[in-house]
Amino acid sequence: MAFRGRGPRFIPQPPPDTHRINRNIRAPQVRLIGPDGSQIGIVPIEDALRRAQEAELDLVEIAPTAQPPVCRILNYGKFKYQQHKKETEARRKQTITTVKELRLGYRTSVGDVDRQIERAREFLNEGDRVKFTLRFRGREMAYQDLGRKKLMGVCEALQDIASVEGTPKMEGRMMGVILTPSVKKKPATKAPLKEVAKGEGEEPQAAPSPPTS
Repeated sequence: MAFRGRGPRFIPQPPPDTHRINRNIRAPQVRLIGPDGSQIGIVPIEDALRRAQEAELDLVEIAPTAQPPVCRILNYGKFKYQQHKKETEARRKQTITTVKELRLGYRTSVGDVDRQIERAREFLNEGDRVKFTLRFRGREMAYQDLGRKKLMGVCEALQDIASVEGTPKMEGRMMGVILTPSVKKKPATKAPLKEVAKGEGEEPQAAPSPPTS
């Protein structure tokens, strides 16, 4: 009968967004950081817990994979609040943009081009980038200059809300150009002029004399 020895002891790891605190820390000794950020050094876990209790704070494992693990004495509730606040702020600052593709043809009518321009305006106002592509079919490849002029006309029609990334480029039989939303400062509006008070800028007139009896 084969001998089955016991395998290595499995130590569960905390989820990546949580920390072991206080009695949940299993290491026999830790590298301790004080509440003021001072490096206390390697101490037994019981000593670290005692120091945290005396400071009326928590012992938090901040680097569980270090040897020995790094722990810090701090207010865990305040620590989690600040961490959550930073993550929320980072997510708020992230801008996720998508590229909307609109296609034109060499022979696309003026009315259809105008409709595509209006669609592009909606996308740009929502913060999305827009890529216009124009396909050349057969012998139309000989008229790339005219196709480029058509795309540049589209760019000019949207220049009030978008900027062009480079110039139209050929990709096979497709010519494309990308527009990016541009934030322009609104021109300063003058305050509405008030009505000129009666008599302002005029010579003062003498008050009429009372009628004589």
